[in-house]
Amino acid sequence: MSGDKRNILDHYRRQLAAKFELKRKLYKAVCNDPSLPNDVREEQRYKLSKLPRNSSFTRLRNRCIFTGRPRAVYQLFRVSRIVFRDLASKGLIMGVKKSSW
Repeated sequence: MSGDKRNILDHYRRQLAAKFELKRKLYKAVCNDPSLPNDVREEQRYKLSKLPRNSSFTRLRNRCIFTGRPRAVYQLFRVSRIVFRDLASKGLIMGVKKSSW
């Protein structure tokens, strides 16, 4: 049940990050430009700080779509290692089979 809530929050953060991506990059570019006057850079820093915190890409986290687990997530399949092994052993993932030697 908590996995559902985490996935919903993660989805919300991804939407915010996509929405404010252009503004955030513009403000950061102006802030980091040393050729501009300090008052202009300071004004852009202020605008950057007024954007929602969840719109930052550093707040995004890859999560398992089944359990919401944040660690050991295979990016290609978007599932955790535990769920991946379970699905692979049942034969539900195409092209993946258990190896033995």
